[in-house]
Amino acid sequence: MVTLVHNYVFPLKGLPRDQISTVSEGFQFGRVSSCFFTQSRRVYVGVPPVTAIRYRIPTLMAMRDEGAKRGNRSSKQKVPHVLTVAGSDSGAGAGIQADLKACGAIGVYCSTVITAVTAQNTIGVQGVHSVPENFIDEQLRSVLSDMEVDVVKTGMLPSIGVVKVLSHRLKEFPVQALVVDPVMVSTSGDLLAGPSVLDGLREELFPMADIVTPNLKEASTLLGGVKLETVADMRSAAKSIHALGPRTVLVKGGDLPDSLDAVDIFFDGENFHELSASRIKTRNTHGTGCTLASCIAAEVAKGSSILQAVKIAKCFVESALDYSKELVIGTGPQGPFDHLFKLSSNGNSYRRQGFNPSDLFLYAVTDSRMNKKWGRSISDAVKAAIDGGATIIQLREKEAETRDFVDAAKACKEIAHSYGVPLLINDRVDVALAIDADGVHVGQSDMPAHVARRLLGPEKIIGVSCKTPEQAEQAWSDGADYIGCGGAYTTKTKENNPTVGLDGLKTVCLASKLPVVAIGGIGLGNACSVMEIGVSNLKGVAVVSALFDRECIASETRKLHSLLMDAVSRLK
Repeated sequence: MVTLVHNYVFPLKGLPRDQISTVSEGFQFGRVSSCFFTQSRRVYVGVPPVTAIRYRIPTLMAMRDEGAKRGNRSSKQKVPHVLTVAGSDSGAGAGIQADLKACGAIGVYCSTVITAVTAQNTIGVQGVHSVPENFIDEQLRSVLSDMEVDVVKTGMLPSIGVVKVLSHRLKEFPVQALVVDPVMVSTSGDLLAGPSVLDGLREELFPMADIVTPNLKEASTLLGGVKLETVADMRSAAKSIHALGPRTVLVKGGDLPDSLDAVDIFFDGENFHELSASRIKTRNTHGTGCTLASCIAAEVAKGSSILQAVKIAKCFVESALDYSKELVIGTGPQGPFDHLFKLSSNGNSYRRQGFNPSDLFLYAVTDSRMNKKWGRSISDAVKAAIDGGATIIQLREKEAETRDFVDAAKACKEIAHSYGVPLLINDRVDVALAIDADGVHVGQSDMPAHVARRLLGPEKIIGVSCKTPEQAEQAWSDGADYIGCGGAYTTKTKENNPTVGLDGLKTVCLASKLPVVAIGGIGLGNACSVMEIGVSNLKGVAVVSALFDRECIASETRKLHSLLMDAVSRLK
């Protein structure tokens, strides 16, 4: 039995494939029980402060085996695939249309089985036309028999016959997970499913579901009309719905009276998780339930646990609502929101939540050998750099034992956060998880950015080293927040590292959809030349030796900061 950090799986040689143990979030890293090795690095495993939660999940090795089996059919990488079984919304704010947009925004393929066609807009639902059950069955069989669906998500199921057809096909064509959004009433109050559907959901689909996602009205209806007015009521409802058969339940509290935050209750049969998000003041809330369920399905299809998928989905919806709060589409009381973050000019973006590209301006990367040479601790070096004007810190540690690095990184995080400066970890996602760092920076030979994103979550900063436009494009596709491009010049810190020069830097910047920080051999003598290449998404320079291989880090940082400010002012 192996205990894993924060519910995340690291590649282990000889790890048993049939059973692992996870620890609850909030584990205590200071008490060390054992260690294992991942690619020659020692990783210490924390002892949980409470009894560990044990359940079976596939290991990375088992996932690789499954991928190998699928590889026999195709040499191409398997694309995560969600099938949504729901109604069509002519106003495109909810239903099938919301599902398609949500999955597309998260990077998952979405196929559709349409159960009904509605006439609706921002005022309400003017008409519903149900698709014949035999044709729904034909759609299901067509997609499920051919397209390797990972997760099925349900929305509007207009009759008990449709519920039974779906249940039958899922038994014939099993999928990785089933997400049931028990849509019965539209957000505007229009009835979308009759009482008989309730019995079908409870008897047919709930026992097959990996998660059920009712809002307060739906949860109340499922439980015979009980009043849900407090978080305690939501906990009780989640427990009662879980008794109907689903593996997990998410009771959504967006309509909870007298609540300043949007509070949801997640229950897995043993533990409750209270998940809060900011309550966004906007009329554009049509389709939030469909979107949340689709995002959960998409993240599960990509490999996330149910709880992690819920957290990512909730963050996505909050960000989309905030981005879209001033949109004006339609004249009714409830408008749609923008899943793709393209329609508003207010500058917000889900991809950059919690990350400000201007933080890249003076990017200080620590070096353990230089600290040792000058007799400094890593925390002293970090404080001096921030005092001098560093806008973001990356801790790069190649020699220390993991426990020592974790202790030092915790101290550095406290210093950085006291100044409001983000702190990233170079390469070591395990250390970033252990100290709850602001993010990581990975190289081309390190953990892929999309895996780091899955492990760290949507709110963390992910940077990727890139030398080519193709690598920059991949970083964007993988969900990175920025790229580090270089080496701009030759450098002592990375031997045998090919340089791209200023022309190569400019080429990558022009091709990149992400902000860029220049890296490699940059100092007082050439930083201005770097910033003056004339591309708007070059946001700053990353520096190692010019700061940390000097007697006084703070003064050298001040000089470089001043020089960069002058260079930027000349470009305006």
